[in-house]
Amino acid sequence: MPVEKKGSKGSSPKVHQYFKVEGDKVTKIRKNCSRCGKGVFMSEHKDRNTCGKCGLTEFKQ
Repeated sequence: MPVEKKGSKGSSPKVHQYFKVEGDKVTKIRKNCSRCGKGVFMSEHKDRNTCGKCGLTEFKQ
């Protein structure tokens, strides 16, 4: 008796939106978290950048 899955568990973030491709160069749009390291991007708010993984907050000046 096969078990059926009910929907998906959620979708992964759209990481392709965090990069900009110009010709043959790729640049990052969002900042990496300084505590977590590479691969963890910080979210951008109007007055701060925050990390969703560790909670680090850097205020914009």
